[in-house]
Amino acid sequence: MSVTHPHPTPQATSRAPGIPGIKHVIAVASGKGGVGKSTTACNLALGFAALGHKTGILDADVYGPSQPKLFGLRGKPRMTAERKLEPMERFGVKVMSVGFLVDEDLAMIWRGPMVMSAITQMLREVAWGELDVLVVDLPPGTGDAQLTMAQQTPLTGAIIVSTPQDLALLDARRGIAMFRRVNVPLLGLIENMSNFCCPACNRVTAIFGHGGARGEAKKVGIPFLGEIPLTMQLRETSDDGRPVVATEPDGVHARHYIDIARSVWSGIGAAGRPAPRIIIE
Repeated sequence: MSVTHPHPTPQATSRAPGIPGIKHVIAVASGKGGVGKSTTACNLALGFAALGHKTGILDADVYGPSQPKLFGLRGKPRMTAERKLEPMERFGVKVMSVGFLVDEDLAMIWRGPMVMSAITQMLREVAWGELDVLVVDLPPGTGDAQLTMAQQTPLTGAIIVSTPQDLALLDARRGIAMFRRVNVPLLGLIENMSNFCCPACNRVTAIFGHGGARGEAKKVGIPFLGEIPLTMQLRETSDDGRPVVATEPDGVHARHYIDIARSVWSGIGAAGRPAPRIIIE
């Protein structure tokens, strides 16, 4: 007779109290900038919403907030009677960003303590309401913002975004090591800009290589969540504030993000850890 344990459901880290009303907090991170992390976070949040989950997104990249642009949102949040900021909302997703609070042309010259304070306030002094999942778009790297999230929030887990080439994977590896160091579960690795299909000749070109993230995920022992191609449509809809999952949910490009959201949710959505099964041999 042997006892087998199914793949364990990732459990939120317990070093910090939870955020009232929010079931899961998922960080989307990258080891370096320029890999499409914010676009991925935006469409992943919309993917969760498309699956019927109450979803919010927190733009924690205080130096380069992108979510207002990606969601096509402008203006400043209102203050509730409870003296909390009311998140903006579009496409069924609640959105909060420091980009709503400062001029978009203003350079954010903030030291670490100011960054940590801003992120903590946007986490805990915002009227998020009831959410199944809050996606957090972290800045690139392994600095104060990442440590603040790990220390101030019981993260369900982190998703790493990387392009396929060795230089990006080297930095992704550092991000994976950092989250492991602070005991945050790794939900998986996404390969962004996996290939490019020329709209004129339909030739597929691996501009940044291909398959590097899949190999890295296997090497470090975390799930590989999928590949996102580099497309003109994805770039254009992102620049126009019309993210592809919201505006073309049945399209091939949206399907990539929705499938990844479904895969992530299957790992975190269970209410608890399943009981072991007893197998008679």
